[in-house]
Amino acid sequence: MKKIVFPLIALIFITLISCKEKNKNSLTTVEKTEEVSPSPISQEKKEIIVQFEPKSGSKAVGKLIFKEVDGVVSLAAKFQGLSPGMHAIHIHEKADCSSIDGKSAGGHWNPTFTNHGKWGNEDGYHKGDIGNFNVIDNGYGKITMETTEWCIGCEDDTKNILGKAIIVHQGTDDFTSQPSGAAGARIICGGIIL
Repeated sequence: MKKIVFPLIALIFITLISCKEKNKNSLTTVEKTEEVSPSPISQEKKEIIVQFEPKSGSKAVGKLIFKEVDGVVSLAAKFQGLSPGMHAIHIHEKADCSSIDGKSAGGHWNPTFTNHGKWGNEDGYHKGDIGNFNVIDNGYGKITMETTEWCIGCEDDTKNILGKAIIVHQGTDDFTSQPSGAAGARIICGGIIL
């Protein structure tokens, strides 16, 4: 019996050591594989914060954030000090808010030379025709949107919003009057600049 037990214990011991060594080698192989395998390609995230300044005697202020992730540009803006009701918001040609009436920003950004209209209208719209947003009784308003028709700093002049301005108007865009939607005075302006 002793003759059988000793070789059996030795066999179990050798098996355990070889299994441990095999597992160690397997772990090393997995670690090496993980080191060599490529990581997924991540898209660069771009972000611009636009601070608004009052124009045309307004006391309104606001902040807007543009973010671009994987070819989609989002806009999120909040305003205060506006009169209650609907207000138009557009991207204008130049990041120049130096004049007291905001007209130094030029007209609506329209790189495709189409008619003014409601965003997405099949009859045409400017790339700067964002639309209208509501302001509640306490003077606060906000607007959000996403699009693949804009980019931040790309080579495509028909999509690149850098070097433009955002204007909020006193009134509502009617989406039909050419070329601006008859939205009234420019009451806050902010340049889209890095």
